[in-house]
Amino acid sequence: MKDFMMIFLGETYEELGLTPEQTQEQMGKWFAWGNKMGALGILKEGHALHAPTTRVVGAERTVSDGPFVESKEIIGGYYVVSAESIEKVVEIAQDYPDYHLGGSVEIREIIVFDQA
Repeated sequence: MKDFMMIFLGETYEELGLTPEQTQEQMGKWFAWGNKMGALGILKEGHALHAPTTRVVGAERTVSDGPFVESKEIIGGYYVVSAESIEKVVEIAQDYPDYHLGGSVEIREIIVFDQA
């Protein structure tokens, strides 16, 4: 089994203008999806990420606060899952609750370097 990170991209529910009731409904879908992966034993961890973003860049270590003009989407959170292949993670990602809101999932394999 390999570990993969599913990175969730899209606008915040606030930016989308969701009502508190709609937000609660979406969160219920997130909890159900997480519980499903937990029951299958494939969910290793996951967290929502707070916006806005702060960046530290360049040799001068310049600090700037987002949102950034070049970013139309924010990274709202991530899950780390175990699966046999990236194709299996694509299957898992079919249940992502925010596709209908314009969200997307970026999937990356996690590389572990031996430090022996």
